[in-house]
This record gives sequence, C-alpha cells and structure tokens, in this order.
Amino acid sequence: MKHPSRPLLIGSAIAASAVLVAVAVGTGIGATAGTASGPEAASASATAEPAPAATAVTSFPDLATADSDTPTLASLASAGPAAGTVTQAAGPFDDRFVLQDLAFSGDGVTGSVEVTSDVSEVIELEVVAGFYGTDGALLGQESFVLHADEEESGHAHTHSGPPEEVHEFAVPVPPALAGTAVSAAVGVPVLVNE
Repeated sequence: MKHPSRPLLIGSAIAASAVLVAVAVGTGIGATAGTASGPEAASASATAEPAPAATAVTSFPDLATADSDTPTLASLASAGPAAGTVTQAAGPFDDRFVLQDLAFSGDGVTGSVEVTSDVSEVIELEVVAGFYGTDGALLGQESFVLHADEEESGHAHTHSGPPEEVHEFAVPVPPALAGTAVSAAVGVPVLVNE
C-alpha cells in the first residue's frame, strides 16, 4: 500500500541531494577559477591528478528509514496502558481528530475517529493499535486502513452533502498474541483529506 507522505519524503530527500551536489560542484568550479593561466597552467593540469568527483549525500541525520509499508508510531513503545484499558498513542495528526468510544475486548480494540480539522472527504486513514502484556510492555501491533477511492467507494467524487467525519474502526489482536494481550493503545499515523 502506498502512503501519500512517502513520495513527499522521498522527493524532499532527492531535492536535498541535488542541492548538495550543486553546492559541491559549484565549490569545485570556484576553487579552480582562481588558478594560473597560460603554458604553466597547461603543464600543471596535464600532470596534476584529477579532482575527486562530487558525491551525493545518501544518508540524512534524524531521518528515519522505512522498514516496512506499514506506518507505526514511536509513542506505542512507551504507552504501557493498564490491563483492560485503551489509551491514545501520540501521533503527527492528533490536532486533526478525536478518538471516541475506545474499547478493548481481549480479541481486539474498537472505536471511532472523528475528523475535526477539515470539511473535505477523508481519502486515507490508518489507525494503528499496539497490544500490551500484563507488565505494560508492547507485544505487537496491527492496523486498520480506510482507503476511499472511486473503485472502492463508488461515490468518492459524487457524494452529496457534508463529508463523513466519523469513521469506525476495529483492529484485531494478532493471532500470535491471542490470550496474552491485555490492553491496547491506538493512534493515527496516516490521515489524508481530499
């Protein structure tokens, strides 16, 4: 599944690389512009080793690499909800929605996301749930994805009236964690409006 934020992140990294290459090449040109000219310069340039080629920076500090196609939230690692409860895990879109009716049944977590920041139709929503053991340690996670496009919804661009602002979700406990997960934390790593 493709996520709209990934192309922007990749595009930003490519643009930053292009700027670094341009600066490195420009610096190399400027450094050679002040050298001598004439027969001495021709002789010196024939015997001198070529300048090293400019290289692009391929790693950027503080930029997390994508390990999978499933977005996650760093806050899940430290949420540690009490047994039988569901808490909200902090995420990048917390100012754009409200979680409602959160419940943990032992088999999964349910609730709804009410989008509060925009009046346009939600076209992509991902809710990720972390599941925890009795000691509050994160055991694993699973997600719910809503992707509204013309093929799936049949009315993405012909819907009349106000857009849907409340989206219900259900995230099951992964089979490997059945019987060991006693609580959950929920967050939203992906929220895209039309």
